[in-house]
This record gives sequence, structure tokens and C-alpha cells, in this order.
Amino acid sequence: MAHEERHIDDRVLADVARLADGTLPPRRRAAVEARVAESPQLRALLDEQRRALTLVRGAGGTAPPGLRARLESARRAAAPRARRRRFALAGVVAGAATATALALVLTLPGNVPGGPTVVQAAQLGTLPPQAPAPSMDPGNRALLHAAVDGVTFPNWEYRFSWRAVGRRTDRISGRPVTTVYYGRGRLRIAYAIVAGAQVPAPVATGKITRFHTLLRHFRAGGRTVVTWIRHGHTCVLSARDVPLQAMVGLAAWKDGGGLTF
Repeated sequence: MAHEERHIDDRVLADVARLADGTLPPRRRAAVEARVAESPQLRALLDEQRRALTLVRGAGGTAPPGLRARLESARRAAAPRARRRRFALAGVVAGAATATALALVLTLPGNVPGGPTVVQAAQLGTLPPQAPAPSMDPGNRALLHAAVDGVTFPNWEYRFSWRAVGRRTDRISGRPVTTVYYGRGRLRIAYAIVAGAQVPAPVATGKITRFHTLLRHFRAGGRTVVTWIRHGHTCVLSARDVPLQAMVGLAAWKDGGGLTF
């Protein structure tokens, strides 16, 4: 059970979402309910999911109509009768989100309706770069010549051999998000920084503290996601086939104090 408290796979998250909205097949309901009853983390997820659905379905004019329509559309897409796992979430290119994204979006504590989410920022990493990679900052080899609201992207090439290979800029719920892609052999890591105020992390996260920095991590859509705060801004790493500990080391790297958080 301790392992489950750190990592909840996509199918379990989707089952919790379907249990909350009543679309879970009867033959699976008892087993899922039993698993939820044994896990404080899953119980918290289920409670958050139900509260979010109550807002969407019953808030009338309180919840923005656009938010209600988008979440209801995503919920229907995740229903068993649809027999598909992928669907579009608002602010993310169609096909980028999965049933896991829906479950995590609905369980964001304190999330402002219609605002960006960590899951959406992470899903941008599955999209291709739009522009060439930023160059190294000539004044500091630990940094790249690219930043969001003064938060500068790191240059991992000289220390870790992860070379910047591209970048893109998107908007989620009106908020700019810049993503820089790093490559090492066949592997790729996407590093996104969300402009503006902090974005709450999903409930279903593990926690690691490294060099006095709190890092939260989870899995979504087959990718490992690590998120943390730098200068009041949300940073999100996402990658497939890159070990979590390697991602944590990159995220927390401060170049011996040369990078500030």
C-alpha cells in the first residue's frame, strides 16, 4: 500500500473518476470501492472529484458555462460506452490529454475554475518544438537565453550533457507557457514554466525535498511529471523513459548556488 501512496497509475485514476460520476461498470464497482476504502489517498481523490463534479453540474450561474461544458464533454468522452481513453481538455491541443488528465484536473485543490493546471502544462511536452533552442546565456553558462517573467531556463548541457534542442510557447486559459526541450541521445525532457501566479499541484503526488526545494511528482499519460516553484512560478518537467531520480536531480540543480529558487 505504501507504493500506491506514492504512485497511482492511469487506470486507477480513471476508475476513481468513473466511480465519482457514476459511469464505472457495475461489475468493477465493488472492487474499486474496496480499493478506495483501503487508501486514504484514493479517498481524498474521490472526495475532490465529487466536489468538482457537484460544482460543474449544480452550480448554475456560479461556475463559468465554458468550464461546465468542457468538463462535461471530457467526462462523457471518458465513459466506458465511448471505449476510448483520449479526449481534448480546454487549452490543450486535441489528443494531448488522457483520462488521467481529467482525473487530475478535477482533483486540483483550490484551483481557480478555468485556470491552467500542472497536467495541461505537462501535456505540452508531448507536442513538437515550434522554434530553435535558446542559446547559452553569455553571462552565465548555467543559464539559457530564455526566461518567463524573469525565471530563466537552466543550461544542463555543460553539467549533465542534456542539450537544449527546441522550444515552444503556448497559452493555457490565457496564461503564457514556455516550454524548452532538452535531448540526450534518444531521450527528451520538456521543461515548462507557467507565467503568472503559482498553479496548485494535483492531489495525487509524491513529494521529494532536494537541496531545500520541494518537488512533487506523479505519472500521467505514460509520462513522469515533476513540478516545483521557482520565484513564485510553477515549473513542470515531463518525460517518457527518463528515471524519476534523474529528473529530480535536474529540477533541483542550483549549480552550487549559482541558480536561485
